[in-house]
Amino acid sequence: MVETTVTVRHEVGLHARPAAIFVKTAQGFDSAITLTNLTRGSDPVDAKSIISVFKIAIAKDHEVRIQADGPDEEAALQSLRDLVESNF
Repeated sequence: MVETTVTVRHEVGLHARPAAIFVKTAQGFDSAITLTNLTRGSDPVDAKSIISVFKIAIAKDHEVRIQADGPDEEAALQSLRDLVESNF
């Protein structure tokens, strides 16, 4: 299992279009991927589920943890981190 922490800088956070892009990217990997809103103290949720991602209400400047576990975990983590850091 690998993990990273990143701050969401997108103006709307992880809502609507950015969330859809994030989830679609996560779904492209075989690894199990979770997302945690550290700012709100949420429990980890399935990063491949748009409903779950919406539930943890990630806003601009929130710190999140992305965890991946599986055969392509390194690639998944790097891809999702790059996505967040580039503002989707």
